[in-house]
Amino acid sequence: MMKLIEQRTGTGELLLNGTVLRPARYTIHLYQGFVENSGLPIPGLSRLEGHIDFDPQTDPTDWIGIPLGLKLEDGRVLGIMLAGTDGRLFREGHGPSKCLCC
Repeated sequence: MMKLIEQRTGTGELLLNGTVLRPARYTIHLYQGFVENSGLPIPGLSRLEGHIDFDPQTDPTDWIGIPLGLKLEDGRVLGIMLAGTDGRLFREGHGPSKCLCC
């Protein structure tokens, strides 16, 4: 079972390989998988959904589908992937190819 564990809206920075591409307004929803009977979190079962302000007229569409980072207002950097020209964000799982925390 997936539970919403965090929602954030703010202005952060969009990153590529640690380099700031530009400021970005964002809304994110973080979900965590939990074992139904015990309520314990399932390591590795997580999902991020959300969006950033993305303008295909000015932002490169090359950013879509590649690993990017999103630095939040609180200083955390989340691994993200742009899913389309509408600025949708998506990430599943956890690990070096999915996040920037390990």
